Amino acid sequence: MGKYLLIVCLFALIWACKQPPQRNCSDFRTGKFSFTAIIDGEEKQTVFYRTENMEVDEFDGKKDSSSIRWINDCEYVLKNLNPKNMSEEKSIHIKILTTTDSSYTFEYNAIGDTRKFKGTAFKIH
Repeated sequence: MGKYLLIVCLFALIWACKQPPQRNCSDFRTGKFSFTAIIDGEEKQTVFYRTENMEVDEFDGKKDSSSIRWINDCEYVLKNLNPKNMSEEKSIHIKILTTTDSSYTFEYNAIGDTRKFKGTAFKIH
């Protein structure tokens, strides 16, 4: 019985000391970032520059601009400024889930779409 109690106490101590995920979203409000995704089985990289109010994406040799509306320090909405089709007219909701010194993991979806996707963006210095 004593060994069982000791194991339970040790487990509780380890669980209680576990640090919550880091979330320093303000470190990633502005800057230059890269994001890699698998599209049609091929790895594709997007590089984007973000200011407080605008984001410019470079993907497959093409640039695109979006306005940014910050909801809070960790969430914002992107609206494409020059949509070329109906799907590009939908705003994108982005929520930063965790951060490290040089990257952040985020969840995103088109407004009105219940499907959510995850990614990791890396800050480029």
